[in-house]
Amino acid sequence: MTRLQRNANVGAVIIPFLAFLASLPLLWNSLVGVTDLAILGGLYLASAFGITIGFHRLLTHRAFETYRPVKYLFAILGSMAVQGPVIGWVADHRKHHAHTDEEGDPHSPHVGHGSGLRGLYHAHMGWLFKENGTADAKRFAPDLLEDRGMRFISRNFLLWVGLGLALPFVLGYAITGGLAGGLTALFWAGLVRLFFLHHVTWSINSICHFFGQRRFETDDRSTNVFWLALPSLGEAWHHNHHAFPRAAQQGMRWWEVDISALVIRTMRRLHLAWNVVLITPERQQQRLATQ
Repeated sequence: MTRLQRNANVGAVIIPFLAFLASLPLLWNSLVGVTDLAILGGLYLASAFGITIGFHRLLTHRAFETYRPVKYLFAILGSMAVQGPVIGWVADHRKHHAHTDEEGDPHSPHVGHGSGLRGLYHAHMGWLFKENGTADAKRFAPDLLEDRGMRFISRNFLLWVGLGLALPFVLGYAITGGLAGGLTALFWAGLVRLFFLHHVTWSINSICHFFGQRRFETDDRSTNVFWLALPSLGEAWHHNHHAFPRAAQQGMRWWEVDISALVIRTMRRLHLAWNVVLITPERQQQRLATQ
């Protein structure tokens, strides 16, 4: 990782964090409107689905297939989450699965840093300053490198970051009719949104390899964390995911809420998704850990 990349990651972590700190007294003093919260919620879902459905289930694990323009749309939405260019993200995550909780895993809390708080910090955000984006894309993401459109989206990552910040300002300005409305929307739906989305996503790397429940036989230390399932849109059923990485549905019991899987099912009904990988109860039963 170059110094420029490291400094960019530091900025991407610190600026939303400072915005979150600033939001606390503003929230206490009711300096947030319904418009701000509505735009925040809408852009949170759009950019989060870009990560959960686009970057992760579609592009990394090929859990379903869709039309090329839909792939590109998800890749752009995921880029607006400011977690790195799509090709680097996919390469890092495939490397994680190739070496889960072993030497070579870019963000395991159990490798090289112990299994205590240092390891938890490394998995949550410390790895961003050392190993983020360093996985060999030619080895781990050759399919995306061969896609001209994906290369364009990945190269122009900063354009999508700017779009993710410009949209809330434009929407806020258009709805309220004033500059103040645009600026407050930029603050809440731009910077504060990124803070929450970053830490929810990073919690899958850290908390979901540290605390939680397990029920399948796997060679890693992944866990399911029920209270993270809703904000992560289903990604916190992470142990289920490591047991069946290609599954489009990670919540595999009726009470395991997986909003991303519901969106994929809806896409299938609308003929926007096909070859959707689902895991039968029989296959799940075969992988259960010995009690």
